[in-house]
Amino acid sequence: MFAAFPLLALPVLLYNLVLLSMKGGLRSTDAATQLAQPMFTIHMTSGGAWPVSLGDLFLGASLVVMFIELLKSTNSRNVAIINHSLSMVLFVACLVEFLLLKGFSTSVFFLITLMVLLDVLAGFIVTIVSARRDIDLQGA
Repeated sequence: MFAAFPLLALPVLLYNLVLLSMKGGLRSTDAATQLAQPMFTIHMTSGGAWPVSLGDLFLGASLVVMFIELLKSTNSRNVAIINHSLSMVLFVACLVEFLLLKGFSTSVFFLITLMVLLDVLAGFIVTIVSARRDIDLQGA
């Protein structure tokens, strides 16, 4: 049953928890500012400094999770259909949060929402293509 769980729900849930801990909660107006503040700096060999913010960490972790989700979408078992459906529900929830709550109107959350949408689209497209291939092989 764990295979049916959309893993991109983890960064969305974590974003919600971080926003709840901020002053103002889900309706926080300074969420973008707090997400952009550098948490630490990595000094590069070129002599430059790379300030890493919480938003950067969210996006990096979300991209890794999206890659895993895309690998999971190549599976054509029945549980994949449940995963695609739950991913669609997650996308709708992200879209509602992005449009209706001030704390979610940030570039970081928009990009996470876009990753969820791409997961939904990739899942459906991969399932359709693999089903079409199965039908073509059976007809030959």
